[in-house]
Amino acid sequence: MKIYFKVIAALVILTSLINCTKEYTNPNAATKEEVLKSPDGLMGLAVGIKTQWSVGSTSTLFSQVVCNGLSTGELTVLNTGNATLASLEAGKGTLNGANTTMANLWAGANIAKANAQLLIDNANNIGDAGTKSGVLAYGYLFKALSLGTMAQYWEQVTAEVITSGDYIGGRKPVFVSRSEALDEAIALLRQAETTLKANAPSLTFNSKVGTDIDLPSAVQALIARFSLMNGKNNEARTAAIEAAKATALSRIKFDAVNQNPVYRSGFVSNNVIAGITNFGLKGTLTPDPSDARIAFYLGGTTLSKATGFFKSDTDAIPLYLPAEMILIQAEVLAREDKVVEAITELNKVLTKTSDPYGVFANLPAYNGAQTKTAVLEEIYKQRCIELYLSGLKLDDSRRFGRPGPLDANFERNRNFYPYPNSERDNNSNTPDDPEV
Repeated sequence: MKIYFKVIAALVILTSLINCTKEYTNPNAATKEEVLKSPDGLMGLAVGIKTQWSVGSTSTLFSQVVCNGLSTGELTVLNTGNATLASLEAGKGTLNGANTTMANLWAGANIAKANAQLLIDNANNIGDAGTKSGVLAYGYLFKALSLGTMAQYWEQVTAEVITSGDYIGGRKPVFVSRSEALDEAIALLRQAETTLKANAPSLTFNSKVGTDIDLPSAVQALIARFSLMNGKNNEARTAAIEAAKATALSRIKFDAVNQNPVYRSGFVSNNVIAGITNFGLKGTLTPDPSDARIAFYLGGTTLSKATGFFKSDTDAIPLYLPAEMILIQAEVLAREDKVVEAITELNKVLTKTSDPYGVFANLPAYNGAQTKTAVLEEIYKQRCIELYLSGLKLDDSRRFGRPGPLDANFERNRNFYPYPNSERDNNSNTPDDPEV
């Protein structure tokens, strides 16, 4: 692995890049050992993990929104000369391991995973219980987020963290199934839950790392999300109920220096990507024209830069939306044949007239068929609209059995992604690519 050390306002961001072997250090910066033994250094690393995840055109956040959006018809490419984005939009056999945006998604998640492990491994160097709790929970959360993100796009992922010394010695990361990766992500989040219940994050942690992400509710939300993806429906619903009780928001904030990457690198020029009328939904999934979310996300236009959380450099992007937790409950109930109860939850989303993020449908209650099949289709439709450009649609499309890349009228152009060449060329454990 390659480890870079950068100093930003005396806080060190550690970045571990997979498959590289050299280390570069700034001689005027704190050493890795000094950073990892210092409470301030570890809190700086926590800030750095979030920044690396979310800022810039190579960030995990940007790559996920773009990859997912182009693979599921949420977005379209405006500059057809951009071969990287065009291959994501074409999907199927056109998308291969050379795609750099896809590779950025893989690399960014692995970087965050490795740095999160450093927080976990070194939190005992912090004496104060509340500060230690915050650092540990942050490490658990971001490692889980990394694993859960990769599991949405690849059939198998690298779950373990390999040190540079082991890598140079010939040890390469092994792959586990996406189901195993999701199980590990959930287990990490359970550890975060236990840690936070024992000791709330200290005022010092909150002041230096921030409270933009409300750790207790974010942990429950991700348990709900990843449990649903892994077919653990009871656990998903229980966690979703807990997360839905929260009043605090969890979002990633941006400013004039650390800019919203989707706006800055995707929409600002009107020459890269754009949203699609009706969120790209057709047929029975077509939104009601009076749905207030059309104006929120697309500005009511046919082709749009997409508004929503991507209108400016300083727009915050939610880690999760409150309605995701309601829709998880609705889906679990519907899959358990509790159709009437599922409709009750579904109507909370349809009839909502206010929302802390401004995302609400303002529609009449559901009046379709009261069957499991019909209600599940409506839940999927509402997920497509409510959670537009959240990076979740590819997994949703598979889970709901929507037409895939080998079907007529396909709604996604890949089932899973090929493995990046940067991994395959340096790791003999890399599995064969899926057909589509």
